[in-house]
Amino acid sequence: MPGTVTRATLRAMTHLPPPAEELRLLDAELRQLDARRAQLLTRRAWLIAALQQTGQPSRPWEQRRTASAAAPRPETAAPSVQNVLLVLGGVLLTLAAAVFTLVSWGDMGITGRALVLGAVTLAALAGPALLLKRGLRSTAESVAGLGLALTVLDAYALHEAALAGTDGTGYAAAAAAVLAGVWSAYGLLPATAALRLPLPCALAAAQFPLLLWALSADAGPYVTSAALLVTAGLDAVAALRRRTGSVRITAMVGAYCVGALGVLTAGWLSLAADTPSAAARAGGLLLLAATIAVGAAWWGASAGSLSSADSGSSESADAPWQGPSAKHALGLAIASGLLAVGAFGGTVRSWLPELWTVPAYLVCGIVLPAAVRAGRLPGAVRLGFAWASGAVQALAVLWALPVVAVVVLGPAGWIGRVWSGVPSDARAAVTVETPWPPDAAAAPVVLLAVAAVLALTVRAEQWRSRARIGALGLAWATALTLPAVFGVPYAAGMVVLGVMTAAALYVSRATASTARLTALLLSLITSVSLAMASLASQTATLVVLSVLTALFASASWRTSLASVTAPAALVYATALASATGAAADWPPARTALLVLAVPVAATLLAPRLVAQRATVPVEAVGAAAGLLAVGLAITDPPLLALVLALCAVIAAGTALRPDRRPVGYAATALFVLAAWVRLAAWEVGTPEAYTLPVTVPALLVGALRRRRDPQASSWTAYGPGLAATLLPSLLTAWGDPHWTRPLLLGTAALLVTLLGARHHLQAPLVLGGSVLALVALHELAPYVVQVTGALPRWAPPALAGLLLLALGATYEQRIRDVRRVREVLGRMN
Repeated sequence: MPGTVTRATLRAMTHLPPPAEELRLLDAELRQLDARRAQLLTRRAWLIAALQQTGQPSRPWEQRRTASAAAPRPETAAPSVQNVLLVLGGVLLTLAAAVFTLVSWGDMGITGRALVLGAVTLAALAGPALLLKRGLRSTAESVAGLGLALTVLDAYALHEAALAGTDGTGYAAAAAAVLAGVWSAYGLLPATAALRLPLPCALAAAQFPLLLWALSADAGPYVTSAALLVTAGLDAVAALRRRTGSVRITAMVGAYCVGALGVLTAGWLSLAADTPSAAARAGGLLLLAATIAVGAAWWGASAGSLSSADSGSSESADAPWQGPSAKHALGLAIASGLLAVGAFGGTVRSWLPELWTVPAYLVCGIVLPAAVRAGRLPGAVRLGFAWASGAVQALAVLWALPVVAVVVLGPAGWIGRVWSGVPSDARAAVTVETPWPPDAAAAPVVLLAVAAVLALTVRAEQWRSRARIGALGLAWATALTLPAVFGVPYAAGMVVLGVMTAAALYVSRATASTARLTALLLSLITSVSLAMASLASQTATLVVLSVLTALFASASWRTSLASVTAPAALVYATALASATGAAADWPPARTALLVLAVPVAATLLAPRLVAQRATVPVEAVGAAAGLLAVGLAITDPPLLALVLALCAVIAAGTALRPDRRPVGYAATALFVLAAWVRLAAWEVGTPEAYTLPVTVPALLVGALRRRRDPQASSWTAYGPGLAATLLPSLLTAWGDPHWTRPLLLGTAALLVTLLGARHHLQAPLVLGGSVLALVALHELAPYVVQVTGALPRWAPPALAGLLLLALGATYEQRIRDVRRVREVLGRMN
């Protein structure tokens, strides 16, 4: 810093170093001064900027200007004001010309009319050239817009004055064509080529001549669609050849809007065609639209590849493009592929029965990439055709999915009609409450064709595994729908579903990870559909559930499948046990004993499974089966008590495992519930019979805990057990007119209180003492009432007053006594 003596300076002044050393020290000092100066300048600039943002003067000594002296800030830029004024002027002049043409036209003769309109129009069209020479571009654009609007009024005036008898639609078509040509020529003249308005206006006018001509000639929907598509094609050519932004955007908007109308019209004609000739004509229109789209895509892809080559890119034309042109080319190629499929598919459909409509379109979609594989098309176009083919196949699969859904979910209708009778065939087995979809016979063909395409044509490494999974799923769906489509016998359909389940399990054992999961999921879906379809017959139900239980149990020895197959085997075993009891005409309560075999099996199987992931699912299914058994036995209390006791034994066996110790609490609760249900079945109404079986184990557990952990609170160890018996008995004693329960309860409360005082335990002392006091109050209450009734009326208030005086006199002593008791209780555990 300036004004400070550094260590280097002091050393230089005291030791008188050599000149070279002194020069080095001076340079170091100067560098430090420069660095400090730069730091201060930076700080100064920041402070000035901060003061300017807050409106304060950057120099403190300057006086702040008043608000009236400050220059007003403009709210609108000069160019914006200029453009607004020019646009308003052009609009006003155009409105004035329109009013003159429509209102004041009849006040002048034919010569005057022609002279006025011609002179004004020529002046408006010639004015922009002079304005452009003077550099007034915006004004020239406004005047040019006025001139273009006047030409429209000229065309209208010509029709009203000289051609009023002609067809209005035809004249509008001719006028639109003439105006489009005149405006295009005007925009291409050297003197007016700098104007940006005429050419877009010409393109906008060019959208109407062909359409209006077709409408005026009553040419019909085919010619109208062709007119729209030809107009869209011309727009596409203009968009591809012109690089001017406004012209290109106008042409693209026209191409997309008019082309969409033409395509929608042609598509409607193709779908509504009832003869081959009509379908062929509609197909020709769709092919015309496809040709326009593929031509635009080809042009855009070539332009993208050329721009990449010009920019020095080393990528080839078949490489993936980056940028808007590549995206447009891909989208147009996809659209052209879909249009081509619609054209050929619609034509073929007209020669075939309605059943084969979707397969016809599907074949055209599958053939589309192969038809253009040998051509010299850009990569974007080929990729677009591939995406179009995939879209057609996806739509065909979506069309077939309702048939698959009916086959998979339709058998659920048998849940409400269990064992009501064997259906006639496999189709009747799946259409219990669901109608059979129309044209469902073609669904297996569609599914199998798409599966073959996925399995045989997808060769890219990153898509190969996914294609195989998709092919596996579609092949499974095909096989699943075949029995219902062909209406095979019911038993044969069951056999097919069983074989499919076993085959899917086998595939899940022999394939990779992703395919294994897919095959496993398919096996589960098939088995569920098979189980629901078997509910139509008692024999079929027992056989199918037995087979499924054995099948999934055998697959559970495979470590990678056990987490799914083992729970599935237990689920089917539970269903088999329930069905067996129902087949033997057992009541539900007796069937519950048979269902309990599943929790037993789950308890024995869970610790022996090699796959650790399967332990929790197996135990969860076992617990669910136990709950089902309890629900089945709930109508028979004696059997319910037995079922609860057996569930408690199973839970206790599970709690023997070191990692399942908390299950012991559930086992205890189940034992208590079993005892209570048994007592209720014996019509025992004594509450102690229900509470003592809870109190004794709870106190034993509390004693063991206190032995292991002497610091444990007595409320935690003994509180729940004591409250479980003392409180219900106290509530019962207050309504018991006999003396036996109060005497026994008071005795027990006295013993508990003495034990709490002997061992300095807070919970027994407080609970026992409170219950003992309340029992004593209950027993003495009649005598207190009797004595109170014998006294005069003034005696109770007098006694209350004496009591209050006594309490007031000994207040301090009582407070000390209470504190002493609280301290004693506090020292107790």
